[in-house]
This record gives sequence, structure tokens and C-alpha cells, in this order.
Amino acid sequence: MRILLIFILCVSSLTAQISCVNVQIPPVNALYPYNECEPAIAINPTNTNHIAAGSILQGYHYSKDGGKTWKSKKISSKYGVFGDPVLTFDNTGRLYYFHLASVSEDQHLDRIVCQVSDKIEGSFALESYSQPNGTKVQDKHWVVVNPKTNVVYMTWTQFDKYDSPDPLDSSFIMFSKSTNRGISWSQPKRISKYGGDCLDSDNTVEGAVPALGPNGEIYVTWAGPKGLVMQKSLDDGKTWLTEEKYVENQPEGWDIKVPGFYRANGLPFLVSDMSDGPNRGTLYLNWSDQRNGNDNTDVWIMKSTDGGETWSNAIKVNQDGTRSHQFMTAIAIDQNNGDLHLVFYDRHKYKANSNQTDVAWCMSKDGGNTFQQQTISEKSFVPDEKVFFGDYLGIAAVNGQIRPIWPRMDKGKITLWTALIDLK
Repeated sequence: MRILLIFILCVSSLTAQISCVNVQIPPVNALYPYNECEPAIAINPTNTNHIAAGSILQGYHYSKDGGKTWKSKKISSKYGVFGDPVLTFDNTGRLYYFHLASVSEDQHLDRIVCQVSDKIEGSFALESYSQPNGTKVQDKHWVVVNPKTNVVYMTWTQFDKYDSPDPLDSSFIMFSKSTNRGISWSQPKRISKYGGDCLDSDNTVEGAVPALGPNGEIYVTWAGPKGLVMQKSLDDGKTWLTEEKYVENQPEGWDIKVPGFYRANGLPFLVSDMSDGPNRGTLYLNWSDQRNGNDNTDVWIMKSTDGGETWSNAIKVNQDGTRSHQFMTAIAIDQNNGDLHLVFYDRHKYKANSNQTDVAWCMSKDGGNTFQQQTISEKSFVPDEKVFFGDYLGIAAVNGQIRPIWPRMDKGKITLWTALIDLK
């Protein structure tokens, strides 16, 4: 496998003057024109030199030296591989690679497949999936692993019929778990009382992300016609609140329009502080919206210190004072100390009518009260609004080792990048 490396020293604007290195991740040889989008990245907590990443449609990328060099290959499945990669490790170093699947044309995106490997090279010999529901579409999953028990929890959106304008067709949030490390999954359970439409836009319930509390509480947040909402289970997913709790309005919805981008959603991400630091047990909800105008997308967080019963006011993450766009945010929490790390696209350095785009990293060491921000991309890029560029970026953080991941456009082609950020 050819290894393509480009190292670029980046001068930091953080108070501590942290430097970074940009590394290009080699592409997967595939016919899909939007390869390298919608990346996910995970660091093995038992060996932080081992890092795994995924990209649509069939990309698997891995590093054995902390992200300095990478190898890439296509993954396959007897059920098909149709994107939305989500990767995570458990506390033994087992790697889980989740993706959408279609068994046949009549069963398009009818299941979410979990592939498992105990080797960083990606020897995915074990496959399992959440139980299909006829021809209903199962889409946009996220997962979390209990660090004590290695139980894997997954949430996603189920569409009665994807892209259907029929008001009788609905979308709902679903939940399933694996108690045997990815061998099998519990019967999917609907956890949203209120549904949405099937048009994959503001009135669709989508972006369901699970997080765990210190005592095994399960929290799930998502976006939809009722804004940002939360569900909660105190008995390992057996029972849930009778209806989801409202958390925050999302002005202009989650289907955000950003000039030059095919689409740029503001779907939320949820993380929980499981560290032994001062903010243990705090929930952080991260998203982007246009409450300050269609020409001014911003990145936000809210936090809860009482299990989601109450939430802080929205806290602006991006540190600019301009009318510009910061969007497609992702968040990670370093469970060794509770520090927050975010990555997003950023245009604050450019004129209002410019589509020049940078990648920014923000860090908070005080529970989200204040943030430090710097540009981590070596050069800006200009997207093509006719080219699908994915719906999200990715970031991982373990013991001071931070690895964001993002696609950018070079000479009309999408390329995939990470940055080596080491705080120790």
C-alpha cells in the first residue's frame, strides 16, 4: 500500500503556542467520486500509537505510529458497505467499525453493520447488525462504549421511507446495544415519542448521539422539529423517559446553508465527562446554528451538571467577532482529564463573500467556560457547491493526544487530512 505523507509545520495562535503537523491520509482506490468525506477517527486507549479512521464509502485507514504515517484499504461486507463510518475502541483495544448496508436493491440501507477487529490492520472477520425492520431505512448511527463493561450502545434514525413527502411516513430515533462485544445486538427500540418527516431536513429527527454517565446512565440527544432534545435511561436502556426533554431551540434548523457547500448540517454531538477531574459527570452538547443570521453560522455548547435536568445557556465556542461561518463541528472529550476538544470549518479570516475555508481547533480546560482557538489547517481551500462534501468532521482525544480529521479540496479533488496535536 502506497503511503502518502505531507508534513507541514503550523504556527499556533493558542496562548501556549502549541504547534501542529498536518498529515495527508492516503486515499482509497474506489470509483465513488466523494471518497474521503464524512470521516471518523478513534485512538486505541491501550496503545495510543494505534489510530483508526474511516471515510465514505468503504475507506479504512490506520496508523501504527500515532498518525505520522498511514495505510488505507477498502473494507467489504457480505451485506454491502454504504458509508456513514463510525469507529470506536473498547478498553481491551478491540476496534468496532460501523457502517450502513444494503443487502439488495429492495432493501436499501435496511441495517447498520458492526465489523470487529482485534488488530489495527483491520482484520474484520466478525460482522453483526441491528435487526432490520422490513424495508425501512436505518440511517446515521452513533455509538458509545461503556469503559467498565464494554457494552456497546448505538442510536440512529429509522425512516419509514427515505425522502418520502407523504405525511404518513415518519422518522424515529432507535436504540440497540451489544452486551457481547459486537457479536449480536438487542431488539431495536424506539426511544423518541415524537417523530419527524422523512425528507432528511429540519423536520426530520436526526443526529442521535449516545453518552454515558459515571453510574451507567444513558443519555441521547438529537435534533428535529422540536429543536434539540434529550432522552435518558437509568436501567441500561430497558426503560426511558415517557417523552424526550426539550433542551434548546435551533434557529433556522439543523439543515444549514453555507455558501459553497453542497450542504452543511448543524446536527448535535453529545459527550460526557467520565474522568476523575473536577467536572466529572458533566454533559456537553455541541452543535452549530444561525441564530445570529444566515450570514453568521456559529458553534455552540451547552452543559448540564445534573444529568440533563437543567442546562446552561448556550456558550459560543468560536472566538471570532465577525459575521462569518463556523460549521460542521465535532467534539471529543479527553477522559484522562476532562478537557474538551472541538474541530470545525472556519471562515472568519476572509471577506464576507469569500468561500475560502480553514479548519479550526478549539480547546477548553475549564469545563467549557472558556475556549482557546487556532487554525490548524496549513492552507485554506475553496469547496465546490456541486460536490457532496459530507455532513461532519471527526476528532479523537486520549491522554493529551488530539487527532482531528477533515476533508478538504485540492485542485477539484477531495483529500483527507489529520493534524498531530500533542499536549504532553
